[in-house]
Amino acid sequence: MKFSTVLCAAVILSLPMTQFAKADDIVGVRQILAPSKERGVDLDVTVWYPAQAGGEQVLLGDNRFFIGTHARSDAPIVEGRHPLIVLSHGAGGHAPAMGWIAAPLAQQGFIVAAPNHPGSTSEDESAADTFKFWLRPADLTATLNTLEKEAFLEKHLDMDRVGALGFSAGGYTALAVAGVLMNPQLLAAYCDTTQRNPYMCRWAKRSGVDLHTMDLQPAGRDNSDKRIRSVVAIDPGLTDIMTPRSVANVSIPVDLINLGRSDEIMPTLQASEIAKTIKDARYTTVDDAVHESFLAECKTDAIEGLKREKLPPLCDDGGGRSRNEIHAQLIDMITGAFSRTLKPSDGDLQ
Repeated sequence: MKFSTVLCAAVILSLPMTQFAKADDIVGVRQILAPSKERGVDLDVTVWYPAQAGGEQVLLGDNRFFIGTHARSDAPIVEGRHPLIVLSHGAGGHAPAMGWIAAPLAQQGFIVAAPNHPGSTSEDESAADTFKFWLRPADLTATLNTLEKEAFLEKHLDMDRVGALGFSAGGYTALAVAGVLMNPQLLAAYCDTTQRNPYMCRWAKRSGVDLHTMDLQPAGRDNSDKRIRSVVAIDPGLTDIMTPRSVANVSIPVDLINLGRSDEIMPTLQASEIAKTIKDARYTTVDDAVHESFLAECKTDAIEGLKREKLPPLCDDGGGRSRNEIHAQLIDMITGAFSRTLKPSDGDLQ
């Protein structure tokens, strides 16, 4: 399994919202637009939150391969102020597809906001835009700026308790808002061979993208957002082109999770070294998982369907536990990390 196969899911991860009934749903969902001056467009943001009864029952992310997650559209929010998590999907992903982790976080009292990253989603992607990684953390900042002014949420957000969660390229994004920088020269050389990331670099070549001719200087800029107080990054991409000094300067709690055994993790996703550099970072592996295990749970006939359509094995999880079981562990790990760092028992942030 490789990091790159996530991008091959572009078509099948187009995730519309459809009707569905579920009597005990307690997660609300709301779609908002976040203006982005840098992008020149409004970002589509999906927001999950702890909800009271009401709203329209919906299912997000359900399609012929993947199982969706339930929520109540525009349900009343639970009273009080709640910690906030901004969530960044991987390259070729789609924000509503992250409902399997966002909904459990909402059930634990968090508000979760996930923007689609233009040019790097299943509904809108190009190789050139995908490699403009520095725009992704700016999307999280634009999302936070909008949420602070959103009438529905502003009285319920605790902006002193904000975390960032990301997977793959989204893992880099979460670390970038914590202050991690990228080396533009190393990014320019990223696809000089296909060993670092076979699919993405082959895709770039087929698309006529030469990283050496792109203006990559913005890749080295500081995208930190001081509102971020905690980070969880799963299989964070581009760890091999992050600047060591910026990694060492991260001063907030960071939890890093790799999917798979240490000797099987692609170097560009390997988080063990940066975990040694970030002060007090926590590092864990889920040995019997693979990179694709962070995608939504698959339907029973999805494996055969993917084979018939000659698509990557996005539903294979290494032959051990089921994806549902792996997700259950990841949900515990992620909710535990944010509960520890954003909801500490003594009332003070770590």
